[in-house]
Amino acid sequence: MAKILIVDDSPTETYKLSGVLERNGHTVITAVNGEDGVATAKQELPDLVLMDIVMPGLNGFQATRQLSKAPETANIPVIIVTTKDQETDRVWGMRQGAKAYLTKPIDEKELMSTISKLGG
Repeated sequence: MAKILIVDDSPTETYKLSGVLERNGHTVITAVNGEDGVATAKQELPDLVLMDIVMPGLNGFQATRQLSKAPETANIPVIIVTTKDQETDRVWGMRQGAKAYLTKPIDEKELMSTISKLGG
């Protein structure tokens, strides 16, 4: 299955997402903030990235923009996974290069369906 990078500063959210992904046969790597997420993505070249928005330092929008613009990571789909449920956030996230936008709490079927659609 896919190697998926979770970028989230919440250990609880990372644990929940990891459990769902591993139960569905995926390999999980994690990063605790935007800077770490960008660096890990460039080093590990995952098949897909799950990106939180609200994080200290480099936020998820900024990290998504960096990943979508860097030649070595531009082809890695980013799914934004956040509590921010405003339409403006959704539009902005997609403009930064995200391929999908899901809100927490995450529905397992919806997450797995979205990952499948994006080739993960």
